[in-house]
Amino acid sequence: MTFGEQPAYLRVASDLRQKIVNGSLPPHTRLPSQARIRKEYGVSDTVALEARKVLMAEGLVEGRSGSGTYVRERPVPRRVARSGFRPPSGASPFRQEQAAEEARGSWESSSEQEGASPEVAARLGIETGDRVMRTRYIFRDAGEAMMLSTSWEPLEVTGRTPVMLPEDGPLGGCGVVERMAAIDLVVDNVTEEVGARPGLAEELLALGGVPGHVVMVIERTYFASGRAVETADVVVPADRYRIAYHLPVK
Repeated sequence: MTFGEQPAYLRVASDLRQKIVNGSLPPHTRLPSQARIRKEYGVSDTVALEARKVLMAEGLVEGRSGSGTYVRERPVPRRVARSGFRPPSGASPFRQEQAAEEARGSWESSSEQEGASPEVAARLGIETGDRVMRTRYIFRDAGEAMMLSTSWEPLEVTGRTPVMLPEDGPLGGCGVVERMAAIDLVVDNVTEEVGARPGLAEELLALGGVPGHVVMVIERTYFASGRAVETADVVVPADRYRIAYHLPVK
């Protein structure tokens, strides 16, 4: 193989991918059989099989038991809005940020205390095992699961205060900025790191994804005068959503 030349299975996969993208192989169409691929492209059974595996790993096709392999419906990506502004009093940041994208947001949550893992402790600047309030969320757009989030807040900051439970009490659901202000902590900085990885089985089950699909993960941390007061992992299915940032210019 000369420099820069693709392996045969990738060339076959690339051609089939192009046919899927341009509509020559529309959604719900059966993918050419292994024998047909072998004959049409003049390749071996092994090459044909590997090309089909590539398309399946990319989420472009799916196997149906006893029926064959079919082109998947390709969703039109929607936006998950992120912004740096502070919402008005009483407004949930999730509802506020999605409003601009005409999303009809709702969520479910559950909170419980636990000891901080080494990773969470490092992000919050506390010791491993220190008590934190962990809150798990599933966010929905018009009833469809669109985003998962797990947040951790150090109980040495929020413990024995009215905002100890993020979704309960007089400021439940109002977001980190307003809740911290209620205990005299001014959130003045937030960092977000965006990455991607294969979704965990339980994440894809909750989000309605297919095993092997990629998710985007946002690691977000809120700070007040240099002290981390909340950190969270936000998980979004990469095939259905895009992260859109709206950042104020100072």
